Amino acid sequence: MNASNRPSGDSPGKRRVVVTPSGTPRQFESAGRSVTFVPLAIKRRQSSKVIVPPAGTTLANATSSFDLPLIRTLGKAFYWQRMIDTGEVANATELARHVKIGHGWVCEVLNMRRLAPDIIQAVLEGRQPRHLNLYALRGRQVDIPLEWDAQRKLFGFIAE
Repeated sequence: MNASNRPSGDSPGKRRVVVTPSGTPRQFESAGRSVTFVPLAIKRRQSSKVIVPPAGTTLANATSSFDLPLIRTLGKAFYWQRMIDTGEVANATELARHVKIGHGWVCEVLNMRRLAPDIIQAVLEGRQPRHLNLYALRGRQVDIPLEWDAQRKLFGFIAE
């Protein structure tokens, strides 16, 4: 699509490619060529695109690379808790004022300290499932349970 065909106000940075699953995987012959159809989704992750296979496939649990924003945020969670524990700041509200960000964000980040140790270790080693990202761990998609076994099931570290 060139600039003249593009709707007004639609810059390349704002456009997204959305590919949704449209069936089951299948293979067939067409004009002497073997064709394999695999339903998939393409999602934007930081500045790159990641192909995400349909839920329930064994590839959905494939290991991913290091998620630096997630690792940095986990580090902040433990650093901020240490600031509260040492008395540098009295509570999350004062911490939010100190670091000049919203109280809600501070609370979401501090809640990440409650993750099971093996989940934290997997994130630090880059072994987390692809769907386990900063958005999921902040608890906006679904409430994160306090019990570690429930967390492992929720995030796909053990089968249900």
